Amino acid sequence: MRKPISRILVINDETLVLKEFVKGLNAAAKSLDNPLGIVFTGITTARDALKAIEEDGDIQAVIVDDTLYTLKNNGAGNSRVLQMSALELVQKITRFRPELDVYILIAQEQEDEVVDALFSEAVDGYFYREERDYRGIYRILNAQMQEKADTPFYDALKTYVLMAKDAWHTPGHSSGDSLRDSPWISDFYEFMGEHVFDADLSVSVPMLDSLMEPTGVIAEAQKLAAKAFGARRTFFATNGTSTGNKVIFQTLIAPGEKLLLDRNCHKSVHHGVVLSGARPVYLDSSLNKRYGIFGPIPKKTIMRAIEEHADAEALVLTSCTYDGLRYDLAPIIEAAHHKGIRVVVDEAWYGFARFHPAFRPTALESGADYATQSTHKVLSAFSQASMIHVNDPRFNEHIFRENFNMHTSTSPQYSMIASLDIARKQAVMEGYKLLARTLALSKELRQQINSSGVFRVLELEDLLPDEVRNDNIQLDPTKVTVDISECGYTVDELQNELFERYNIQVEKSTFNTLSLLLTIGTTRSKVSRLYDALMRIAREGRSPRRLYRTPEIPGFTQLKYLPRDAFYCGGTTLPILDDQDKLNAALTGKVAADQITPYPPGIPVLVPGQVITAGIVTYLAGLLRSHKRVELHGIVYDGYLPCVRVLTSSDEKGLKKLKA
Repeated sequence: MRKPISRILVINDETLVLKEFVKGLNAAAKSLDNPLGIVFTGITTARDALKAIEEDGDIQAVIVDDTLYTLKNNGAGNSRVLQMSALELVQKITRFRPELDVYILIAQEQEDEVVDALFSEAVDGYFYREERDYRGIYRILNAQMQEKADTPFYDALKTYVLMAKDAWHTPGHSSGDSLRDSPWISDFYEFMGEHVFDADLSVSVPMLDSLMEPTGVIAEAQKLAAKAFGARRTFFATNGTSTGNKVIFQTLIAPGEKLLLDRNCHKSVHHGVVLSGARPVYLDSSLNKRYGIFGPIPKKTIMRAIEEHADAEALVLTSCTYDGLRYDLAPIIEAAHHKGIRVVVDEAWYGFARFHPAFRPTALESGADYATQSTHKVLSAFSQASMIHVNDPRFNEHIFRENFNMHTSTSPQYSMIASLDIARKQAVMEGYKLLARTLALSKELRQQINSSGVFRVLELEDLLPDEVRNDNIQLDPTKVTVDISECGYTVDELQNELFERYNIQVEKSTFNTLSLLLTIGTTRSKVSRLYDALMRIAREGRSPRRLYRTPEIPGFTQLKYLPRDAFYCGGTTLPILDDQDKLNAALTGKVAADQITPYPPGIPVLVPGQVITAGIVTYLAGLLRSHKRVELHGIVYDGYLPCVRVLTSSDEKGLKKLKA
């Protein structure tokens, strides 16, 4: 097992004093217990310190002298000129890498002045310059760094597993005993490994706390996560960001209250609308027609909606999108807050952003009240392991907890919780270093793909729909979208070739693009293998094929009833096509009772309560007849006949129409 390196930067402008200080601290680190591999390095200028912090991902903490001077020759001898105040330097450090611990060296006679100046900054402690208790300073630094690297839940889970207690409680496999010697299923036990079963425990184990009412190690782990991600409160979710979104909506919105939302948001948001009884105001996303990629909602559309629906309870946005486009959130959130509208940002694809300045500001740093993150998508957590971050000054914990418990299993998977704990630790301790590597690999991969002469990586200017070009949209470079239109394969053929011949599975596609997702787990070897595969395909010299684009999704029509009211009606099913395979005219004018979502692109063409138009029927029929396979979620099949569930006349008599 590799031992970590934890570098602590000491910044002091007096060379001899700095040399003595660093020597004393390193001697203490060598003579005392040092599990984190702490070493001390000296720097004499603020500029060099900031450069080191940018370049060295192993730096975990800094000790800053409260006044930094530099020698200046003025002709009459050397004089000392102030480089930068401790306040300025601390602000620059914490803006650039907020995960770093920051300590200040102060003179005893200036204690009150310095502490007062730095009171509102993220300073972790102070040391007197005159006191050269190197062993004492080291012990404090070591203890606080170990606290930051602590994983309270994972440690408790591991400790309990190694206790090897006899289990007279759930789950039924009893630490894998039911599988280990089975002639039928022991191969599953051997494939998964013993600790998967040892760590699959029951809420009957008090030392592992309760996810539904945490007061012990889960509460401690969530508190550390909140600090790491810049939230007031953080909650662990073991059934994905999908559930996190639903919990928030049920907390914030009572039946009939307005919710402003991106029509292109994740389907869990639309499910949350049904569950909460919200009255949705759907905002159409921008669309890059050339590549079939949906972008953010135009800023002017959002601002107009905020003005026209100032009575809305919340605004929901997705940032960044699946394709890496992220909003300039701060002015939008400011406008919403001015009207008393809370802002929820789905950051499912952006949970790492806090830990490298290239990706910030995050939603919370921009002022969002809630952010949901799929930790499992982009950090080192198990699938379904997510976090809900809360910065809402009006947060009602009791209502939130009731809704959270409504959606949370009373038998959560403890390995998921442990993975959230260690994912947070890794992000704090080496996230900057890993993300710097990921950014370098992204740059390298983009250059390699473009050098093929056949495949081309789409940059921000290529991806931006025209209507958002002036909205200060940014691109997350870990999402790489590749134009495949010149390679001679259809996108389905290309994906199959990559999978079958080169053992490569990509994230998603449109009719003429592939999307590649780089994470902190991406290696140079993977990049090389992908580059090799694409170059081999490019060298085949195939002639470009005609690529059939998916029909453009119709604009939103009219919402006649609340989605919740329409969904819970019995309804009836009507076929999209009649017996002669022609459009069923009887559907036009009916009201949908289900959400119908073609994938791709994953945007609902119908939501419960929405009026069906002839254009929507034509669109659905076109997808059903297309040679390109498109999943249609929400379609009901009567034998082989695709149908839509709609409201009956008697259903509509019992419902209250929405006012325009």
